[in-house]
Amino acid sequence: MLESRLYAILDADACRARGLDLLAVGDALCDAAPAMLQLRAKGRSATEVLAVLARLRSWTKDSGTLLYLNDRADLAELAGCDGVHVGQGDQAIAAVRHHFPRLRVGLSTHSEAEFDRALLDRPDYLALGPIFGTKSKQASEPVVGLLELERLAPRARAMQVPLVAIGGIDHVRAGAVLAHADYVATIAALMPEQSPGEGEEAVSRAVLERARAFAQSLGAGGAPR
Repeated sequence: MLESRLYAILDADACRARGLDLLAVGDALCDAAPAMLQLRAKGRSATEVLAVLARLRSWTKDSGTLLYLNDRADLAELAGCDGVHVGQGDQAIAAVRHHFPRLRVGLSTHSEAEFDRALLDRPDYLALGPIFGTKSKQASEPVVGLLELERLAPRARAMQVPLVAIGGIDHVRAGAVLAHADYVATIAALMPEQSPGEGEEAVSRAVLERARAFAQSLGAGGAPR
């Protein structure tokens, strides 16, 4: 079986905007067996987040997919997630590791300065983006670009920190990105623009087809070492 290079993001806001059932999308993404799956549920209550994570954990615990929660290390620990993904304004990596030493920690970066500072903390992976323009975030950071990804990637390889590329990456762009990154993270490319109707099963089928096709386009193995 080929090792997946897909980092799937289950975004509650994106699902709502498209009229898609969150758990139906999550079920399909788990079936696609990505390398990593992140739940992004900003603004949701702790009770809601934990309920969704319980379902995702039951689906991923035996598949080898690493389950991450965005922002909330405390909830990630309670739910038995593999890790937490933090941004530049969230809890520092050192603090997360001090309070929750079991959790893996991934970190978002959007510039050379942030990238180099993050490498000093040796995150379990480092995300760089947006590589291309994206509509998945309402207030997206300036585009990093493919050339900057190419320029910075060797620094992550030298530190043996896996590199995740994110932002506007579709099937057409994936090959160029994977020449430099270990994994590709995506939201929009895995979901239909609107609900296909016919209930949760139709949603799951549509998402699973997209996720499997995207994962297959990524192939296996990491960026050149």
